[in-house]
Amino acid sequence: MKLTRIKKILSITLALTMVITLSNCKSIQNANNAQKGGVIGAAGGAVIGAIIGNNVGKGGNGELGAVIGGVVGGTAGVLIGRKMDKQAQQIEQEIPGAEVERVDDAIVVTFNDEEGGGIHFDTNKYNIDAQSQETLNRLSNILKEFTDTNVLVVGHTDSAGAADYNMTLSKNRAYAVHNYVVNQGINSSRLTVNWFGEEQPISDNTTAAGRAKNRRVNIVILPNEKMKEDAQKEAGE
Repeated sequence: MKLTRIKKILSITLALTMVITLSNCKSIQNANNAQKGGVIGAAGGAVIGAIIGNNVGKGGNGELGAVIGGVVGGTAGVLIGRKMDKQAQQIEQEIPGAEVERVDDAIVVTFNDEEGGGIHFDTNKYNIDAQSQETLNRLSNILKEFTDTNVLVVGHTDSAGAADYNMTLSKNRAYAVHNYVVNQGINSSRLTVNWFGEEQPISDNTTAAGRAKNRRVNIVILPNEKMKEDAQKEAGE
C-alpha cells in the first residue's frame, strides 16, 4: 500500500503545464464552458494528472471537468484537508492493494491488475469477482462513513486488442464498479463514471508487468458542496 501526499505547489505547477495539452483533449472539446473551467482549475489539472498518468489524450465521456473543481483555500481548505486526510488514511489501512494519493482536496485511489491490486477482471470480462467484491465492500463502508463526498470511477485497459474494443471494455468495467458500489447502498447521485480505454498508459505495454499496471480502475473521492459550505461556515469565511 502506498499513501502519497502531493504538495499544492507541485499540483499548481502541473495544472499550469497541462492547460495547453488539455485544449486538444477530446473530453475537453466535448465539454461545455462550465466544464472546461472546472478542468483547468488548480485542482483539476493535478487530479486529472493523477488519474490518467499526466498524459491527457482522447477517450471518456467529457464529464471530468464537471466533476473536478478548484481548490478551496484558507481555513476552510485546511478543514477539508483534515477530513480528506482521515478518509485517505482509512482507505489505506482497510483496503489491501490500494495505492492512495492525496491530491489537493481529492483522494485518488488506484487499483491495478497486479497481484494484490484489489480489483481484478478476467481477460475481456467486466464481471466483479469475489476478491474484487471484498475490496469494494470495504470501500463502500468507508464511503458510507464519509457521506459528504462525491466519487468518480475511471476505467483503463492495456493496449492488447482493438482500440475501440478496449474503449468499450474500460467503460463496462468502470460501470461494473459503479453498479456494485450503488448496490451496496451508495447513492448513485454521488457517483460519476469516465473511461479511457488504452489511451492513458502509465506503464510499458510491451511487458506483462506494464500491461498489468495499465489495466486499472481509479476511484477519485472529492468533497461535495455540503462539505465545502460547512467548512466555510466553520471557518467564518
